[in-house]
Amino acid sequence: MSYQELGCCTIENTKVIDSRQGSDSRSIRRRRECITCSRRFTTYERVEDYELVVLKRDGTIQEFNKTKIIDGMFSACQKRNISMKQIEDVVQLIEKELIESSRREIKSNEIGDLVIRHLYEIDKVAYIRFASVYRSFNNLEEFSSELNSLIKKS
Repeated sequence: MSYQELGCCTIENTKVIDSRQGSDSRSIRRRRECITCSRRFTTYERVEDYELVVLKRDGTIQEFNKTKIIDGMFSACQKRNISMKQIEDVVQLIEKELIESSRREIKSNEIGDLVIRHLYEIDKVAYIRFASVYRSFNNLEEFSSELNSLIKKS
């Protein structure tokens, strides 16, 4: 999420109002204010002591970027009763699971499967939205089959 999406003018015109240790004791929570527009927001800094890389479907390797997961989940959860905190908590759980797997290289489909599993638990509509993009349904029958499977499980 960019600073403009937060309603802030630019990253260069902010000041730190307050800093505190994060709830996980491994991060710093900073309350910031835009000098130009006076908009306030929170940022987090944390120590990255374990570098994860993602093996994409096309064979390329990218650095793990949890912002991509947040963005994908945010899109799937729009206009649903799901808070940004819930999304961030899920992403933190996913990242923890990946780190605890003790593997440095993670396949992108493993990450997608984790997102789908967590979205299924939170909100079935968000789950279907994410799955429809992630699984790239080719036709209405594939989509309908997934939806019917979800209905049977409920």
